[in-house]
Amino acid sequence: MSFMFHPFPYVDPDAINPVELPSDFVNQISEGVIATAGRLVGLIEKGAMRIGIDGFPGAPFDILINCMLQKVSGRSLKFIDASSLLKSPEEISAILKPYLPENRGADPVLLYGVRYLDGYTGLHDANLVNTLKCKIETSSIPIIVYGRGALCEELVTIYDARVWMDITPRSAVLKYKQGYFRNLGANEPLSYALGMRRNYYVDFEIAIDLRWKLIKEKKLDYYISADNPENMWIIPYSSLLDLFCELNSRPFRCRPVYLEGVWGGFFMHRLRHLPKNMRNCAWIFDLIPMEVSIVARWRNMELEAPFFTFVQVMGESLLGRHAFEKFGGYFPVRFNYDDTYHSSGNMSIQCHPDAEYVMKKHGELGRQDESYYICVASQGAKTFLGFQEEDSCKQFFREARRVEHTGEKIDYQRYIHSLTSVPGMQVLIPAGTVHASGRNQVILEIGSLTMGSYTYKLYDYQRIDPQTGKSRPIHLKMGGDVIRGERTANWVQENLVNHGGVIREGEGYLEKIVGEHELLYFSLRNLIFEKEIKDNTDGAFHVLALVDGECVCVESIADPTKRFTMNFLEIIVVPASLGGYRLINKGVGTVTVHKTLLKKE
Repeated sequence: MSFMFHPFPYVDPDAINPVELPSDFVNQISEGVIATAGRLVGLIEKGAMRIGIDGFPGAPFDILINCMLQKVSGRSLKFIDASSLLKSPEEISAILKPYLPENRGADPVLLYGVRYLDGYTGLHDANLVNTLKCKIETSSIPIIVYGRGALCEELVTIYDARVWMDITPRSAVLKYKQGYFRNLGANEPLSYALGMRRNYYVDFEIAIDLRWKLIKEKKLDYYISADNPENMWIIPYSSLLDLFCELNSRPFRCRPVYLEGVWGGFFMHRLRHLPKNMRNCAWIFDLIPMEVSIVARWRNMELEAPFFTFVQVMGESLLGRHAFEKFGGYFPVRFNYDDTYHSSGNMSIQCHPDAEYVMKKHGELGRQDESYYICVASQGAKTFLGFQEEDSCKQFFREARRVEHTGEKIDYQRYIHSLTSVPGMQVLIPAGTVHASGRNQVILEIGSLTMGSYTYKLYDYQRIDPQTGKSRPIHLKMGGDVIRGERTANWVQENLVNHGGVIREGEGYLEKIVGEHELLYFSLRNLIFEKEIKDNTDGAFHVLALVDGECVCVESIADPTKRFTMNFLEIIVVPASLGGYRLINKGVGTVTVHKTLLKKE
């Protein structure tokens, strides 16, 4: 996760994927909570004696169960809440304490933690689980076990029907913020910030891992999409697979998440027609795999699921064999726009950790590398990258530590090297490199695989966090542990700015590398063309962003009905299995499409 603590409560109506499905597909879907409850009660009427209903934190189990109870009133059957299997809150707190450290010297607001990997088994009372298992196996009446942990490893095989209730990450965060659910096994709610930290390192992590195991082991029978409880829908898992395969047979777009921020700008706000009550738009999570969702529209129905559920189900056919095996089934690149256009200031001066540090410190999957592609730049726009001179790093840290608690400002540009931002400029940001996006620009940020966002802020201009009313947290201890002070202006220019060259060209088109480095496992390209250009996935996914132009249609060469038409600054995924595809300019003039793919080893 990327610590999406405060998503704006907006569902983008344009980020959908029209699909074609068999006419009888509608018969597989039951829409609405009453119909969903009726579908599950129908399983009992057909002889199912044991049903397990699990799901993502925030899933509206109680609403579904209440509707089921209305339909079975007077019948002999039993409902059991899986939370009854948990150890005591005190025991759970003790277990999780090492994963949620309280070192305010290094982490002033307790933002970071360590991924918890022991699943529900580590938080369940084994005796209670065994007792319930015996009760289910010997019961003469139907038993429905529901809630987080109902499909745990010890119980999953004993059910006649296994159901997963999913909600999108955006919805899960908003529901937690609005008090719809608590952390697992907690008697009382934590503060919002500490509760969300625990969600990301424990509650969400457990649910993601269990969902993945159920998918891999083919132990799901039904899937419920439940962002909107009243309009939840249920579908057999086999039919969900058909739907996902149809989505994966074409280029597709994910549904973004939008966030306000202290340095937020207004370019994307206007471009995407965001709500007027959104005070600015700092981050646009267009394709952060653990945060966004994917939406299929078929007839009058919109079917939405977390994008990572889609990734878990489609696996190799989406990612390609190399990426699937190397990254363990995770989507290995993330994409977002950072908007400081006509904003009040820069992003914070920051850096990110290398693999050894982040894996040891946070239990993460690998190093955090990034890159910036300048899409829009206005007056005075700068991109900060690297230190000015060899001794600038020590001087900067000395000054940053001095003013951390005094409220004084420092002349950071004495120490931090900057580049004049020009649309089309690509900079690479290997882990440990000091950097920031300056005001008055929109950048496409492309980063490596991380479950969490490990942005160690080194200086933030003494700004106040609008959410807390306090100074924004600085992580000089962690940043100091990973900073690469030797990356100065000369090194940056030689290694990190617009490196590549033309790799193919023809009449009216060319493809060139705009950014590659041995430390980064992805290659960044530009496809520049007047009318059209052809490409091929060669068994590996591509991600495309229209960074200059009005409108481009991306379609399969083998089947041109498998297409997506992208507008300015939209991002789409071309699945590995698509093979040959063409990009057709539907607007005026020459267009540029930014392409990301994994480097071949």
